[in-house]
Amino acid sequence: MAGIPRPLEGKVAVVTGGSRGIGAAVATRFAAEGASVVVGYRNAADSAQELVTRLKAQGTECLAVRADVAEPADVEALLDRTVNTFGALHVLASCAGIEHFGALPALTPEAVDRVFAVNTRGQLLAARCAAPHLTDGGRIILTSSVAARRTVHEHTLYAASKAAVEAMVRCLSVELGRRGVTINAVAPGATATDMAAENGAHYQPPDLELPTSRWLTVSHALGRIATAEEVAGAYAFLAGPDAAYVTGRTLPVDNCVF
Repeated sequence: MAGIPRPLEGKVAVVTGGSRGIGAAVATRFAAEGASVVVGYRNAADSAQELVTRLKAQGTECLAVRADVAEPADVEALLDRTVNTFGALHVLASCAGIEHFGALPALTPEAVDRVFAVNTRGQLLAARCAAPHLTDGGRIILTSSVAARRTVHEHTLYAASKAAVEAMVRCLSVELGRRGVTINAVAPGATATDMAAENGAHYQPPDLELPTSRWLTVSHALGRIATAEEVAGAYAFLAGPDAAYVTGRTLPVDNCVF
């Protein structure tokens, strides 16, 4: 529509974990701002295709590609497919992730390997595979969580996997910055997604017996949790021209939790 700014016009963006939740909101926001979008997904093929169909109907060049970020070959194939289809890559938004709650005795090697394979190694390998395709002005946006800096009961494994992401963007900012590429992370707080609905009760302090919706209301300064669209705005900022001088940082999207 004439008169509406489209800061990502002509850009090509990949969104991993793009079929649902925050990832789908990020893909939708990037499309609204003019980007061609590749939606990466692991299991939710129907949701991914529905999103692609909707974005195409709005005039976006878009496709869905199955890619399990825990599998290095899938990540590489996703990025290669993007460049072969659209001829370029300008933005990687790494939104794929899995939740985990468990007490110390439940932290089996298998659980540790699975959570870090998706939340940490998968994001690092996505950045590694994207980097050769990015030129001056390219953007990599990873996903951390406010859990990386909050104390949450039995959330050790997930929090550790996200804290590692924040260390990654700090260190990689120097390496990638010499090529004019920025790398940052977004750290969402509680957000209205399917994953949050499944796990919201676990975030309450031990022995606090409140309905989840009531606890979320009274524990947040704004009296509510975020929408996925509100969180997507942070990714759009980091992908756009206003964030050209921002790198190595983690942007929290949260309100005061008490």
